[in-house]
Amino acid sequence: MAALGFRVFSALLAFLANVVFPDYQRAPFTMWGPPNLFWDSFTRFDSGWYFGIARSGYDVGPAMAGGRANIAFFPVYPLLMRYVGRLFGRAPGDVYLGGIVVAWVSFVLAMIALYYLARLDLPAPRAARAGLAAMVFPFGFFLGVAYSESTFLLFTVATFYFFRTRRWIAAGLCGAVATATRVNGIFMLPALAWVAWKAAAPTQRDRLQAASGVALAATGFAAYCVFIYRETGDLLLWAQALQRWGYYPGGRPWTVPVDLVHALFTHPYVFLSESRMAPYDTLNGIAALACLAMIPFVWQRFGAGYGLFMLANLWLPLSSGQFEGLGRYCAVLFPVFIWLATIRSRLVFDGVIVVFAMLYTLCLALFTNVHPLF
Repeated sequence: MAALGFRVFSALLAFLANVVFPDYQRAPFTMWGPPNLFWDSFTRFDSGWYFGIARSGYDVGPAMAGGRANIAFFPVYPLLMRYVGRLFGRAPGDVYLGGIVVAWVSFVLAMIALYYLARLDLPAPRAARAGLAAMVFPFGFFLGVAYSESTFLLFTVATFYFFRTRRWIAAGLCGAVATATRVNGIFMLPALAWVAWKAAAPTQRDRLQAASGVALAATGFAAYCVFIYRETGDLLLWAQALQRWGYYPGGRPWTVPVDLVHALFTHPYVFLSESRMAPYDTLNGIAALACLAMIPFVWQRFGAGYGLFMLANLWLPLSSGQFEGLGRYCAVLFPVFIWLATIRSRLVFDGVIVVFAMLYTLCLALFTNVHPLF
């Protein structure tokens, strides 16, 4: 109920931002055709790509021609968006409405799953704190709009929970859904392998079952690659399509954070006031730097599994040399929220929540008013 209430409050906050503040740029699409100050706040930027897949399926032509294509977006969320949307009708707005319902239901279930996962390490009151931190995380608004983040978070948290409680088949199935929801899902496999190894009983049978669960988790990613191969003859064409947005993983992951810190410490006013993208890059970059700083503490408190998950999922965007999307990727790093719940001082924890809530409001308003906060 708290999670659902927060989503309603956040939606009203976005509506007020749309009423009070002018849009930074013209919205490329609307939910129902004519502009709507309430509903359009859910459908910005990548929502249009998910809508295209849900409405018309994948189009491999632009990718084969060397342009941007919707095959860069993995299939689970847009498929759910399509079939839930059909419960409301066949109009374009119904498809978006289906995407919002999927996001909200996934969010509520993800908060429940996060609580149960945190309960494996923390007492009930502290476990509940993890959900609160996840809700008001500055980029947590992505969990309530027509994006795949909440669906990915739900199945990722469920995967770790089932692995830690030695339910290998359920873990593998949830993992398969997660790896078919977002490309970075495949980067949780090393963490899952570690968690499975630590959780498995010291018998050959149990460890084989655990390994089978990890292998099953990879099948979602593999199935999408096979689909792309059947359509195009290139197993990894989706990765080439992703590069059309400027993502080239494999570079030095420290370059972007070092450049940001240098700019903020040497000429912050000039950097923030004269560069169009600097404020948005700073918000994304600070979120990533904060999560990076937490990795040693998460690793020490909860083990290598959670630490590897965070490390791999931050390496991918940081190694591409871009700030874009960093905050959104951090919003699904659930070990951060579980670790924050361990803070003993109530004053410190409340201070973190207040700062998170302030930045959440800012970031939500920027996204709602079509600022380039992707």
